[in-house]
Amino acid sequence: MAALRALPWPRTMRARLTADLVVLLAVSCAAVGVAAVYELDGFLTGRLDQQLQEAGPRFPASLEHGAANPSGKPSDHDGDEHGDTRRQATGTFGARLVGDDVTNAAVVPPGSGTAVRNVDQTAHDEAVLAAVPVDGRAHTVCLSALGGYRVLATPGKDGDVLVTGLPTEPVDAAVHRLELVAALVFGVALGVAGVAGALWVRWSLRPLNRVAATATRVSELPLASGEVALPPRASGSDPRSEVGHVAGAFDRMLGHVEDALTKRHASEERLRTFAADASHERRTPVASVRGHAELALLHPGPVPPKVTRALERIAAESARMGEMVDDLLLLARLDAGRPLERLPVDLTHLVLDAVTDARAAGPGHRWVLELPEEPVIVTGDAHRLQQVSANLLANARVHTPAGTRVTVSLERAGKEAVLKVHDDGPGVPEEVRPGVFERFTRADRRRADGSGGGAGLGLSIVAAVVEAHDGTVALESGPGATTFTVTLPAS
Repeated sequence: MAALRALPWPRTMRARLTADLVVLLAVSCAAVGVAAVYELDGFLTGRLDQQLQEAGPRFPASLEHGAANPSGKPSDHDGDEHGDTRRQATGTFGARLVGDDVTNAAVVPPGSGTAVRNVDQTAHDEAVLAAVPVDGRAHTVCLSALGGYRVLATPGKDGDVLVTGLPTEPVDAAVHRLELVAALVFGVALGVAGVAGALWVRWSLRPLNRVAATATRVSELPLASGEVALPPRASGSDPRSEVGHVAGAFDRMLGHVEDALTKRHASEERLRTFAADASHERRTPVASVRGHAELALLHPGPVPPKVTRALERIAAESARMGEMVDDLLLLARLDAGRPLERLPVDLTHLVLDAVTDARAAGPGHRWVLELPEEPVIVTGDAHRLQQVSANLLANARVHTPAGTRVTVSLERAGKEAVLKVHDDGPGVPEEVRPGVFERFTRADRRRADGSGGGAGLGLSIVAAVVEAHDGTVALESGPGATTFTVTLPAS
């Protein structure tokens, strides 16, 4: 089985169909050739048996008289005998057996006359001739000096056995010639059929090739979001054929997919517009509530402590809601494909400022900064890239306990700028990792001081801003080791 698996079997449907066609034709040719050879061999052998029946035992019976020449003329060949060669074909073999011993054995040589050539018999030949059944039927034997013969054994008048034989060499030659011609003709036919079959299969599978090409182009399209333009359909084949049926079903499937993508894109556009409008409209009332709360806190008169606490909470929650509205508005604008600034940005300076701010916000953490000797310059929006680094550091600060070591490293690797934020905290929960960059994803992890995390938009903003800059962001997390890696095209 291992040897069969190692054979170079055809992989494509076109190659398999061509190979199957050639194999079937080869089997058919082999069957025709074997039948023709078998029939010819049987026909010629039958004719040879008929000649043996017609010749009878006259020739071996004439060998019983030894050197006696019926015509009284001396023999022209020393050591030859004379026999009745009338109506005997050249190569006719005759032998007389008494018991298991061959007393006379001769063959008719080419030419005319009564002289025959003696045939020396080995012990093996005598055993072969003695084993020929006396049943009136011809049998095939092989003699050492003569080769293959078809022989017929007939009982003699003196209790002896007379054996007459004819050579099978003409039959074998004709059969071998037919085998050679059949092999040559069938080989040429298989070669021509293989080439013609490959061209025919290739022509027949053109619609299927168009379906495969269309499917390949569709598989390369970004179908996750946005407007998608599907390639032209793979129609043009006979719908009554199997290939045409597949092509038609594929075209209908593409139509359904295109309709679904169009409806999804329209729904996304409506949702983005709604989110942008809602976020924009919320900014004013939120700012108004926050302003009134701060104004009330500045009232010079006496205010009860409970009222002061309530006003402080209103101002804090208004500020938090304002930040959330700004984040939602930013995500809506990024989803809408609004262009960002494309200016040279010193990423080294942004990271340095972000770590300085993080030290001030989280003095209980150990902050380590690793920067290259040369500045790392990228092309993009400085404000948004600063927001990326700030969100990553805030995420490490909020979701790890005090005393955690946070290492921020920046390097240039070829044509890319790589920013890494690594901490030795407890890590991101496994059930949260697949959707950590999605919106409103929270780990529900609390800091030691009891305050909660954000709204779950920080990492989604990181992913959206990095994607807008043609970069990538990845997470590797485990107990005691969490690393966020941002890769951006370097200038």
